[in-house]
Amino acid sequence: MYALIDCNNFYASCERVFNPALNGKPIVVLSNNDGCVVARSNEAKALGIPMGAPAFQYKKLFAQENVQVFSSNYALYGDMSSRVMSLLTSFAPEIEIYSIDEAFLKIEGFEMFCLKSHGMRMHQHILKGTGIPVSIGMAPTKALSKVANRIAKKFPERTQNVYLMDSEKKRVKALKWLAVEDIWGIGKKHAKKLKAHNINSAYEFTQLSDDWVRKHLSVVGLRLKKDLEGVPTLALESPASKKRIAATRSFKKNLLNYEEIKEQISTFTVSCAEKLRRQNSNCHLLLIFLQTNRFRKDLPQYGRSIAVKTPFATNSSMELIRCAEKGLQTIFKEGYAYKKAGVIVLELSPTKSSQLNLFSSENKKHAPLMKVVDRLNKAYGRHHVKFGAQVLDRKWKIKQEKRSPRYTTHLREVISVKS
Repeated sequence: MYALIDCNNFYASCERVFNPALNGKPIVVLSNNDGCVVARSNEAKALGIPMGAPAFQYKKLFAQENVQVFSSNYALYGDMSSRVMSLLTSFAPEIEIYSIDEAFLKIEGFEMFCLKSHGMRMHQHILKGTGIPVSIGMAPTKALSKVANRIAKKFPERTQNVYLMDSEKKRVKALKWLAVEDIWGIGKKHAKKLKAHNINSAYEFTQLSDDWVRKHLSVVGLRLKKDLEGVPTLALESPASKKRIAATRSFKKNLLNYEEIKEQISTFTVSCAEKLRRQNSNCHLLLIFLQTNRFRKDLPQYGRSIAVKTPFATNSSMELIRCAEKGLQTIFKEGYAYKKAGVIVLELSPTKSSQLNLFSSENKKHAPLMKVVDRLNKAYGRHHVKFGAQVLDRKWKIKQEKRSPRYTTHLREVISVKS
């Protein structure tokens, strides 16, 4: 039996934990630089505020409906997520942290116990320990637990936030209720293809032949079909190294100057390199992109990206900065107001198995130097030690005008109680 635990409106719930006055009020959380809506409370959803809504377009609605607007507080959200996941480990030894607000548990040895009651205890334990409300779906497979979780979240009063799919009758009823586009792992492209063949529900999807599914949705789709049929096919996955790492951001203001953009790109590259070293990976390819503000119709529009191959597999900030600057020189054009840029490192490989180029090799001093830089930045704060391509006296900050305090990770911002 598998259980999927999903934190309800996680970012909004984190804000409410430390400010109970927000209970019952519409809440939205904005992306980096307070750009778009990335999280909404149920009250905000009821007002028709869509995910990804540009904040400036909904500013009037926010004021009219007294919507509580917050900047992303990733330090707080990440810490609260760790607390939730830590509590979950006491309920089952096997856990897969699927995202910041979701985790799968494999529940074994509970044949003589009431699983519904076990789920209720799990819900109360997390709520008491963190203040975060969760929905729990329990079923014989991972894909079915995802469906069960959707039911628990959709009908909280009827299910008490915990839904146990423990019979064939419940499985069939749930799959007939679930639209094909809402199946976990079925993207827009596949959903459109299935609907074109008059497949509109998850149940109808499971009635297709294995050969048809394998042909049109590959072996991945076939595994999903088997899982939805109640045959455990998708196992829990252990944490794996990322296959790509990105650092992208919208600027506080439009940038026209090449040197300013180069400094930003260099900082993005350094961030990617730090993450590469953290997971003991090298990269073989960088993707650099520039983009103007698509909402400013009064300004000329331009956007371009370029892939730059590294001469050898590396995680050296200095080597990657050189490659990033080479790409930026190619795609940068004068006369445009740039609003967004980013760096993505691709084709990752473990540092232990990286093969050097026959005619070039990484500077042997880079690896120990990077270790020292990482150690100093960890001890004294991020960006304390910088590289020449970065502006030394600039404080790297994103726009966070509405960020709540980092209650659990910064002593100076710890919650205060008036008595």
